Amino acid sequence: MKLQSLLLAGLLVASCCSAADILMITMGGTKSHKIPFLELAKGLVPRGHNITFLNGFPADFTLHGLQEVTPSGLVEYIRNYTNWDLLGARMRGDMPLSVWDVFRYPYQVCDATLEDKETMDLLGRKFDLLILDGAFPECALGLVYRLGVPFMYINTVAFYTGTMAQAGNPTPYSTTPVFYRPLTDDMNFLERLSNTFFTAFAETIFVPTMMMVQHMVRRHLGSDVPSIWELGRNVSFILQNGQATVTYPRPLLPNVAEIACIHCKPASPLPKDLEEFIAGAGESGFIYVSMGSSVKAANMPDHLRKLLMKTFARLPYRVLWKYEASPALLTDLPANVKIGRWLPQQDILGHRKLRAFVTHGGLLSMFETVYHGVPVVTMPVFCDHDANAAKASIDGYALKLDLETITSEKLVRAIHKVIHDPKYRKEAKRRQILLKDQRSTPLETAIYWTEYVLRHNGAYHLQTPARNLNFLQFYCIDQVLFFAAVVYLMRALTRLYLSSRIVQLSKEKLH
Repeated sequence: MKLQSLLLAGLLVASCCSAADILMITMGGTKSHKIPFLELAKGLVPRGHNITFLNGFPADFTLHGLQEVTPSGLVEYIRNYTNWDLLGARMRGDMPLSVWDVFRYPYQVCDATLEDKETMDLLGRKFDLLILDGAFPECALGLVYRLGVPFMYINTVAFYTGTMAQAGNPTPYSTTPVFYRPLTDDMNFLERLSNTFFTAFAETIFVPTMMMVQHMVRRHLGSDVPSIWELGRNVSFILQNGQATVTYPRPLLPNVAEIACIHCKPASPLPKDLEEFIAGAGESGFIYVSMGSSVKAANMPDHLRKLLMKTFARLPYRVLWKYEASPALLTDLPANVKIGRWLPQQDILGHRKLRAFVTHGGLLSMFETVYHGVPVVTMPVFCDHDANAAKASIDGYALKLDLETITSEKLVRAIHKVIHDPKYRKEAKRRQILLKDQRSTPLETAIYWTEYVLRHNGAYHLQTPARNLNFLQFYCIDQVLFFAAVVYLMRALTRLYLSSRIVQLSKEKLH
């Protein structure tokens, strides 16, 4: 009976979708962009699919059926580009990245990727589907065109809606906060004005940047490659790394599915050394401090490091701190602090003795926080951190601190508040329940729609004609302008006619 069940399950898998060769691509500059792709790959490989994954970070593990391609040019460019002091810039009140840095990254990383032989060798292979990073897919769209197959997006930055809008999804400025500002979907007049300005500013930079990307794509892949704007509109499906309970409710088209927390998992037991350290705290518990993969704590200014040391020494808790430098270099490390270059974050967040999480506010960290029901203190640094922190704050499970004005006293008070004020943990637990209350897991959802696109040769029937409309057409502004012109013309003609009649009547009266 058991053998029959296994055979039946195998037949169902086989009939669902034949084995496919899938190429995944992300050119994101931080390692967090890899994670949703890897989770989807881990779900697809056992179903018989072969995954090739091009990215800029060498593989951490091997999995039969998954081949990671890490072109040396891409790896080297990202390593050099991200050797930054984001924390120092934020504390000085400077932009963490200059406008020039934002402008140059897309076309320079495109050049570094496409000139590499490992990338170009992929064009000699046959793929059934491409899955691109929706945060920056434009360069890879040239590969889509050359390979001639359907493509999907995983939108790794939840609050970035550029590719969503291009696919025809409504993204009005009135309720869609720009992804790099501390705004929410409930904005007053001045906030909406600010949101429109910063969105327009982003678009202003985006256009010339994409022109440079277009140049790079045609230089490496041929002058016949169509406009990347045109190619981008033909996306088959979007796996949006968001969900109404942790991002915002959105009007989504049939070719969009939300998969927030695709990487989240129940906590496993901690390594012995970490468990022993936590046990030494007794029932008072511990706090966890991490600035994620995008912000290198070891690069922080010395005055911030000393501020954190001073803060941790004042806490009646033990502290686990993700810090990339060697412990030998920290001669002033307080006795209640343990550091590690890498720490099993989800296992830590799910530990029963964890009292609070101090973080930069990265998207995946915030999702994990909700998944494990932990109160948070956020210190946003750059990119979408401010937007993520703003959402967590209005949801009631996080306190936000500004690095520009942070002091040891403020940080100590914030940590004590999220621990001792029960509303923060209560709201974290409430969001946890909402996030987990879904018909299927995010991974099951992502697998289903990926195979759906494969089964239906691109599933182009899910696309909307709205993707072919420009901004004026989509929001009917062209019609408003037309009617305004008609009214103006009618008014002008009426005035002209009445003026001539008045003159004529006047002349008749004189006679």
